[in-house]
Amino acid sequence: MDNKHLKELLEQVKSGRIDTDAALHQLKKLPYENLGYARIDHHRCMRNGVPEVIYCEGKTIPQIQGIVEKLSQYNENILATRANPDVYAGIQDVIPDCVYHEMARIVVVKPRSVNQVGNLAVVCAGTSDMPVGEEAAITAEVLGNNVNRIYDVGVAGLHRLLGVCDDLFKAHVAIVIAGMEGALASVVGGLVSCPVIGVPTSVGYGASFGGIAALLSMLNSCASGVSVVNIDNGFGAGFQASLINKAIAKNEDD
Repeated sequence: MDNKHLKELLEQVKSGRIDTDAALHQLKKLPYENLGYARIDHHRCMRNGVPEVIYCEGKTIPQIQGIVEKLSQYNENILATRANPDVYAGIQDVIPDCVYHEMARIVVVKPRSVNQVGNLAVVCAGTSDMPVGEEAAITAEVLGNNVNRIYDVGVAGLHRLLGVCDDLFKAHVAIVIAGMEGALASVVGGLVSCPVIGVPTSVGYGASFGGIAALLSMLNSCASGVSVVNIDNGFGAGFQASLINKAIAKNEDD
């Protein structure tokens, strides 16, 4: 239950449209609702403005359906991440009002338009890094950020990156996604004045060790202002970048 729904509930009690017992029954679900296999955090949207996000890998489809049904009673723009087509079909069975972003592996349940603010750049080294890039981009867009996708600008062809510098310089925050040796985060960090969030990916040949080489490279970046999330964690980068971008946009408005 977010602030909007809580206010509506209190207004209904005030006007006499529902009695206090009915209101109490709804409020008993705060701060969470125990389904046995999951404790639904209905309070999260009130705390940080975003509904609880469903991580789908490792959950059964009936479990995901149960979580989605409960969250959708009070929330919109619910993110279900790492979702495959079977998960999407399962969610559709209980909540038809949803959309699947296949490359990002994200289902948005009860999608609604939101005001997009600021300027957030998602920069991918190669086409193979795009699934992680799309996970970051879709996450950021659903959270209300203007997202500029800059794809296939890896360091093996540095002129491609230099050709989009004008777009980079406009960004409030840049998410930089790269596998192999992960050098792109350092290069972008050396060009821009905004915060850079590096996302190492598991893309690469044997000695990349499933993304560990890129992770260590980004963690050891000599460019100031580069922070790093975990391997393939596009969602985490998109969420973090959203917090930065929206804070900067708010300061500009003030």
